[in-house]
Amino acid sequence: MNREEESDVLIVGAGHNGLACAFYLAAKGLSVRMIERRPIVGGAAVTEEFHPGFRNSTASYTVSLLNPTVIEDMRLHDHGLKIVLRKVDNFLPTLGKDHLLAGRGGLTRREIERHSPADARAYDDYSEALESVVSILRTWVLRAPPNAGGGLADILALLRLGNDVRGLQVEQQRHLFDFFTKSAADILDRYFGNDLVRALFGFDAVVGNYASPYTPGSAYVLLHHLFGEAAAIPGAWGHAIGGMGAITQAMARAARATGVEILLDTPVDEILVEEGKAAGIIAAGRRYRARQVVANVHPKTLFAKLIPEDAIAPEIRRRMAHWASESGTFRMNVALSELPRFTSLPDPGDHLTAGIIIAPSLEYMDRAYLSARSKGWSDEPIIEMLIPSTLDDSLAPPGQHVASLFCQHFPYEIAGGWDARREEAADHVIASVDRYAPGFKASVIARDALSPLDLEGRFGLVGGDIFHGKMGLDQLFSARPMLGYADYRMPLPGLYLCGAGAHPGGGVTGAPGHNAAKAVLADRRKFRR
Repeated sequence: MNREEESDVLIVGAGHNGLACAFYLAAKGLSVRMIERRPIVGGAAVTEEFHPGFRNSTASYTVSLLNPTVIEDMRLHDHGLKIVLRKVDNFLPTLGKDHLLAGRGGLTRREIERHSPADARAYDDYSEALESVVSILRTWVLRAPPNAGGGLADILALLRLGNDVRGLQVEQQRHLFDFFTKSAADILDRYFGNDLVRALFGFDAVVGNYASPYTPGSAYVLLHHLFGEAAAIPGAWGHAIGGMGAITQAMARAARATGVEILLDTPVDEILVEEGKAAGIIAAGRRYRARQVVANVHPKTLFAKLIPEDAIAPEIRRRMAHWASESGTFRMNVALSELPRFTSLPDPGDHLTAGIIIAPSLEYMDRAYLSARSKGWSDEPIIEMLIPSTLDDSLAPPGQHVASLFCQHFPYEIAGGWDARREEAADHVIASVDRYAPGFKASVIARDALSPLDLEGRFGLVGGDIFHGKMGLDQLFSARPMLGYADYRMPLPGLYLCGAGAHPGGGVTGAPGHNAAKAVLADRRKFRR
């Protein structure tokens, strides 16, 4: 074995969490090698040209959840990252003349009051309830959750969690319980009566969640999308100049600056196990050794394909075989000859920099889910469209634009299979947008359609799940990826999980990578004793 094939830590997968983890480990003086199967770093946070002259964020498509501590520690802005805010956060069109806008500077309140003075008065109460719960989530984003059956550190973490909850007033504790157990609709119906207002807040409950806003537990998914910030503004959403790949390219520069080696075009075949411990990896028939191995892959990939069958207990393997992973997501990138003109707000303006949400009521979202379950995909899909070229002219030729279409609900398994029906679904999505913005279909120059099957094949998102596993109550916090292994340490000694299948879950956050690095470093200190 050549010396150059040995390192302190090996990381499988160079997505954003793996890059964050590598940076923190190398910054402590460890030799770190990353092994990536694709020809570029970034995982699902990449920018790619999908038509000559047109580039876009291929999968993940907007910035808010990227943790400010990770940004600061990695000095991402020094490595070229620039984030600009949307001029309007959200725009909800309708088929008629009505619409709703949301954004900073009191815009959300003014728009709610325009639709319903009663809802505007309730907005303060709703915001207060929301913030009391989100503040707890933010506190635990960069902490490992208490691990079931753990040692002293987990007992202390449990006590800390108890103290955090005990510090809330009784009504705030009720809010916490409600948001973790109830449906988004249950909560929103308490505060708001207007359809568009409820849809504005309810949309976050179905993003990447193959469920109805009336499904119990959907209120937590709503919360998960709210604990971030952009440009130091809590809850704001932004765009990375150059697309989401600009984030991971900056991360890669930060990691390499600390000495991280990144091998591309190198698919990993298996975790190398010796004497009951992870000892490295096998990739393309070659062995790479390390004392610790960190997996930045989907949990089902790790347990079903990379860990040798006899290396972990059968009950663990059976449990992970049933890890729920399907988000019902169909993802499109389109090249446009011109900006869309929506019936409800036809003139070009700042609303076109927003997240444009085609889902004008909770009932619409519910029907989208029910029709997908009964007919194969949504009759009227939930669509969020972003046009990043309104903020970043580097993505398209002058006078032309690119748009991201994030669509729900399109199940992983459909009659006839996705290879046969991908373009049919893409036509359906474009026709759906055209109803709200007549002429949109005619403006489409080119498109790149990614079905759930494509998301799995290209980015390793098993079941097409953008979060590496459903964000349900049975797969969150101390149960992510399973009870007893929520501290980033896997059932095989020396093996760790740093991807979105670990706490706190999906989105471009960097938090699982940050937290897994802390676990790796803590264990290395134990080795030296």
